[in-house]
Amino acid sequence: MKKISIINACTDLGVNIDGSALGAQMLTKDLNSSNISNKYTVTQKSEKEIVNSKNINTKNETIDDFVKEFDELLLKMHELHFESKMNENEINLYNQKMQNLVLAVKALDSKCEKRNMNSIDKFNKELYDLVSNVLNKGEFPLTVGGDHIVAIASCLASIKKYKNLGIIWFDAHGDFNTYSTSVTGNLHGLPLAVATHYEKDILSPFHNGPFYNPKNAVIVGGRDIDPWEWGNILDAGVTVFSTKDIQKLGVEAVCKKAFEIASSGTNGVHISLDLDLIDPKVAPGVSVPAENGIDLNTTYELVDEIAKYTSIIKSADLVEFNPVFDNDHVTENIAKNILNNWTLNF
Repeated sequence: MKKISIINACTDLGVNIDGSALGAQMLTKDLNSSNISNKYTVTQKSEKEIVNSKNINTKNETIDDFVKEFDELLLKMHELHFESKMNENEINLYNQKMQNLVLAVKALDSKCEKRNMNSIDKFNKELYDLVSNVLNKGEFPLTVGGDHIVAIASCLASIKKYKNLGIIWFDAHGDFNTYSTSVTGNLHGLPLAVATHYEKDILSPFHNGPFYNPKNAVIVGGRDIDPWEWGNILDAGVTVFSTKDIQKLGVEAVCKKAFEIASSGTNGVHISLDLDLIDPKVAPGVSVPAENGIDLNTTYELVDEIAKYTSIIKSADLVEFNPVFDNDHVTENIAKNILNNWTLNF
């Protein structure tokens, strides 16, 4: 059984919604297990940048208007393989409209496209060094977020130590946008692209080691993936199992295949679990909920299945608990149950 270090990564710099910076310490303050050796905390030192929207000569006046319109488009096409229900002309018109919206947003907000980037890099540098120290002591780093931007530091520190790892991203979202395909400027939509070096230009200046091979990267539970982001995923060769795949194939089969892909030819696997994997009717306490997630029984089945692969899991994250949106502590209790399972079984 591994000695585990709990690392509270307290930030919400990666997303425009406040609250996830509060989540980690709430989840871990009463966490006790005989194999927990240390608890550490990294907190953000900077306030979020204020987005100053600018008016332009159009019926839409602010960035928020454009983003709202873009989000409405995505809600209409929220299924992963939405193209199968559209003819070629509809796809082209849809993509052109999205492209126009992206260009409009970027023109409005050129200063804040890379929103909070310097503060994020400083936070992640501190977290990266801490995770590296934990690994160098021979202990298992369990990073508790915070928004998903923290996974850049945790997973890159882990692959620096182990040289060659696969990665499994349990998430409703792909987090595989690049700076050029990001619409909202929320950088927590880029971490997996950064980890695989598909996004080569930003968010990893502190890292001087290898990156993850996209062919050993798997997204499990993806159901709210932007169309341009989906193009990135296909181009990179990342494997995606959607919520429908989990329901159709079963948790055991999906996990088996995911770990096979992530561990093929590698020295182990990093896992990163975003609580928005779970349906928001079950777990509302997240910053960016997505409809049609997994139910509670499937969640716990998945957690138990992950525990079967502890011999090859080298590091892990649990992220995106936002107590501001929780209801009667239900998401908090689910997250605590996941952490208790991991600290007992890893």
